Amino acid sequence: MINRYPELERALNVMKAQDELFKPSIFWHEAALAIVDEVNNHGIENFRRLPLALSFFVPSYGTPGNSFPRELIAEITVVIKSFMDGENTKPELIMEQFLNGYLLALADYRVLVGADDKDKLPALHNFSESQVGAPIEQFKFDKRYYSRSSLNYLLGLVMLKKHLLPDELKTVVEIGGGFGTLGEILSQAGIAGLKYIDLDIPPTSFIAQYYLSEIVGSENVTTFAQTAGFPRILISSLNNISVLCNWQLEKLEGEVDLFVNFISFQEMEPAIVKNYLNHILRLKTKWVLLRNMREGKQIRADGQTGVEVPIQTNDYLRMLPNYKLIEKNIVPFGFKTADGYHSELLLLKRNEL
Repeated sequence: MINRYPELERALNVMKAQDELFKPSIFWHEAALAIVDEVNNHGIENFRRLPLALSFFVPSYGTPGNSFPRELIAEITVVIKSFMDGENTKPELIMEQFLNGYLLALADYRVLVGADDKDKLPALHNFSESQVGAPIEQFKFDKRYYSRSSLNYLLGLVMLKKHLLPDELKTVVEIGGGFGTLGEILSQAGIAGLKYIDLDIPPTSFIAQYYLSEIVGSENVTTFAQTAGFPRILISSLNNISVLCNWQLEKLEGEVDLFVNFISFQEMEPAIVKNYLNHILRLKTKWVLLRNMREGKQIRADGQTGVEVPIQTNDYLRMLPNYKLIEKNIVPFGFKTADGYHSELLLLKRNEL
């Protein structure tokens, strides 16, 4: 049975009339259409276990995030078992935990527990991820659920918390919020009246809307469909959770305490990123928290997914001329890949006028 999602179809049609700077990047163009088909065929309620979702916006510690195909994992498991005489011995357990991503997840969780200041908001220590979307990439630590998506954000927020003053965080805007993890975390963060606004391309904007509506209730989420005809979108008029389409950023009015982008600017061309950041500057954003590849994403070649021009750390700094770099971090809050790439956190603060 093919599922139909009228709100998603409407957003996709409206997107066709937008400026090229608000359309999917080269990296995302084909993937976005394929993800729509995947969700239509298998249902949005299963999005976290769909192959394309796991490859593009549901990050995983195990396959495919660790680059081990399931078939290879199966073959390795057979070889290991053949040496263990069928017994569930320690080497077999270690290899299983390595291949399914448990050891990497545990390493990030240990950093979270060791680095988080529990006496300071946003409260992160009691967070537990939902089961919405039928996840297959979660792990359970201390009776709470985590995924690579949530631990990525939690580690970034731990770094941010070191520099925040009390009551400094009231309005958060994110571009490219994946399936809505940051909104979920902030909904449990203990900050009264905090507003979170996610702006993204469809279909991921619609998927994030579904995810967050299931968690906090659809009546508490402002959507694209509700605001599509607005000439102006006042931040003060929005619900505590909003999921809008990325081109609606042009209509957004108000001031922002924190702007976040995790692992999606690296998938865009520099002109697209600069356009977004110009609007973030317009909104007088106080803090900017980024996590992206220091070296930029791979260049597209031979039909493989990639970008035309990689955007790198220095590009972000040039695009935010009135901001001071407060901290950059790879260890312990970011990640260094096996092939030498650096997933780097950058925290910047607007210079006082």
